[in-house]
Amino acid sequence: MSKLLIGYVGIPKLSTMTDEDIKALDVINLAFGHVVDGDVVCDMDGAVQDMEHIRTVNPEIRIVLSIGGWSAGGFSEAASTAEGRERFADTAAKLVKKYGLDGIDVDWEYPCISIAGIAASPEDKENFTLLLAETRKALDALGDRHYTLSIAGGGDGYYTRCTNLGEASRYLDYVQLMSYDLRGGFTVQTGHHTNLYSNQADLSNSSTDEGVRLYLEAGVPAEKLIVGAAFYSRLWKGVPDVNHGWMQMAQTTGGYGPDFTELKESYINKNGFVRYWDDEAKAPYLYDGDTFISYDDEQSLLEKVQYVNERGLGGIMYWEYSTDETGTLMRTLAKAMNKE
Repeated sequence: MSKLLIGYVGIPKLSTMTDEDIKALDVINLAFGHVVDGDVVCDMDGAVQDMEHIRTVNPEIRIVLSIGGWSAGGFSEAASTAEGRERFADTAAKLVKKYGLDGIDVDWEYPCISIAGIAASPEDKENFTLLLAETRKALDALGDRHYTLSIAGGGDGYYTRCTNLGEASRYLDYVQLMSYDLRGGFTVQTGHHTNLYSNQADLSNSSTDEGVRLYLEAGVPAEKLIVGAAFYSRLWKGVPDVNHGWMQMAQTTGGYGPDFTELKESYINKNGFVRYWDDEAKAPYLYDGDTFISYDDEQSLLEKVQYVNERGLGGIMYWEYSTDETGTLMRTLAKAMNKE
């Protein structure tokens, strides 16, 4: 079975996609629709021409509306009642029909957890599955063909504890593991944010591999599990010049750093920054004596592709297309996954 290559693309950025990249992708996740007063809403009128071009270039591609994202609320409220779930599902299906889309991707960050400034409830754990079941039902009711339903899930145990992924997987075509932001905005200790494995000297065991283990144990079939890659970085400042800045207490938390476009242009072995490679974690990082940057690059992506192949997983997705204007990371994935 061919592995899926999935890219999140901001709706305003569709016009920037190259034909080469369009041909290589299996799925585009349009970012984002939102839940507003119980309805799924997204104005894509300005993107219709772009989507028509994309389908002309690659008739087999699937264009899916992703609903949610960080700090995007409305899910807990919508999922809390049968009427709310039906309204969510029906309005999502109507958008699929209106814009000729191929499915829905639910990016609820996160069930039971309100850290992103959204409503949350312990009942989210059960209601999450019920919401997906209702959405699957609404998509099936469209009747003319199969529409995909997927989710993007958090990269560590907090997500598997707050969902019933084994049951939810019954309604899903694939499950996308956000194996990035594994360390960052909540920690002053430097480290990798999208590492494949954990390093034995790391105080945190968060990694892509750990996330995969948790999802498989939770009941997600291996062939439905998609691993995440990051086209952006996490950055810490005020980092002691010890061990090239890795595993040090910084003066800041690991906020968003430069995207890969900027990294390639001005940071990787430039302007005082030196690239280092953690062969145990299979992850690169940059350090200039004060600032520590964690990111994915060509070498780490090749490791992830090999990992997906060896473990029989479903493929790779990434966030987000426009954050690598050089095309380096997309071409690396396309070639490694035989999508060229």
